[in-house]
Amino acid sequence: MKAHRNNPDLIIVGGGLAGAEAAWQAASRGIKVTLYEMRPKVLTGAHQSSFLAELVCSNSLGSNLPDRASGILKEELRALNSLLIQCADETAVPAGSALAVDRELFAQTVTTSIKNHPNIEVIRQEITEIPETPSIIASGPLTSPTLTHAIQGLTGYEQIYFYDALAPIVMGDSIDMNIVYQASRYDKSQGVSGDYLNCPMDKDEYYRFVDELVQAEKISLRNFENDINSGVRAGAHKYFEGCLPIEIIARRGKDALAYGPLRPIGLTDPRTGKHSYAVVQLRQDNLAKTLYNMVGFQTNLKYSEQNRVFRMIPGLDKVEFARYGQMHRNTFIFSPALLYPTLQYRYRENLFFAGQITGVEGYVGNLATGLLAGTNAANYLLGEELIEMPATTIIGSLCHYITHANAKDFQPMKANFGILPKLEGDIRGKRERATAFAERSKKELQQFLVDHTLSKNIV
Repeated sequence: MKAHRNNPDLIIVGGGLAGAEAAWQAASRGIKVTLYEMRPKVLTGAHQSSFLAELVCSNSLGSNLPDRASGILKEELRALNSLLIQCADETAVPAGSALAVDRELFAQTVTTSIKNHPNIEVIRQEITEIPETPSIIASGPLTSPTLTHAIQGLTGYEQIYFYDALAPIVMGDSIDMNIVYQASRYDKSQGVSGDYLNCPMDKDEYYRFVDELVQAEKISLRNFENDINSGVRAGAHKYFEGCLPIEIIARRGKDALAYGPLRPIGLTDPRTGKHSYAVVQLRQDNLAKTLYNMVGFQTNLKYSEQNRVFRMIPGLDKVEFARYGQMHRNTFIFSPALLYPTLQYRYRENLFFAGQITGVEGYVGNLATGLLAGTNAANYLLGEELIEMPATTIIGSLCHYITHANAKDFQPMKANFGILPKLEGDIRGKRERATAFAERSKKELQQFLVDHTLSKNIV
């Protein structure tokens, strides 16, 4: 029976991907954990349920390929016995080479696992101050204003904000399958085996769409409205460059979308054998195939404009929206001055941070930091050495980046090969280098796990 409400060993603030993974890792090492999640008592404006680990943006966790940074990261997490990767594998939906999940079933599975763990107690309550006892702050990009103020008071650094964007989700039975075809990029079999629905656009259709898109009315962001074109690199209060609204990309040139999220490369209409000038892809969002995510269509358009403009896309002229695209605030701390690569706070040894609030981007990167913070918080309480992942692994490179980046260059970072140490020798060819990165990561993680008596099950 769970009876540690008043005397937990570890407090975790935030029940998102990082917080849930951190709770599981610490609890699995015998630590009594109290996990605080403010939903549904306090809403965020972006979440739609009270489940832990709810996926707010896309339902895709990125590539599963063994020679992609995201795929390598997943393999590292599987080797480290990540609960959330296991839940993602169990609730996966077709998405080509990517790992995408039925978002509701995934969140339900995580929530059930966390609530059923004998060492974890979940309390639905907003935390407004930094706990003084051993804690992990994993409050995410939508940290409440009161807790944000407390973090500001703790760190002495002004928080950095940028706006993140969500893509619309449409009802599957409202898609015109006489126009839309099913296929994955470079899928030789084409047809019914493809994991994406594709809306083909000829040149005239594409340009008419772009013209309306750039002129469409947006939801006002008040004081931040003048900054939306430049991305986060120019400073605070900007969009994250990797998650720009589609209307902002379209402003960069009439063919920007055709070479970006609407690129038609690798796609052929199996019914006609023709290539399109541009293609809008829809990704299955649940196992029942009733919901589809508009890939790359993060947006800040008014709902009425989304209805009007997105229905110009061939096959979506009568589409019904299950969720409109929208913007939400993203908050992160200046980790290079505040955290060690172990994710321990530099100025208080019993405090750790994890997830998107550290400056890590992407679902899998967030839960990876949760795994590391949960493991290290447990090690701290057990009197054991904290672990720092090798910088040659994807997990280690992410944690090294966010804790060593130059102040003027610091921005949210996803898993990628660019933040890994250079390879030895002259390896030419993009895929050859990727394979070499993957092999090095696997080898060094294997040795690391042996040295630290952690999981050794690397496939």
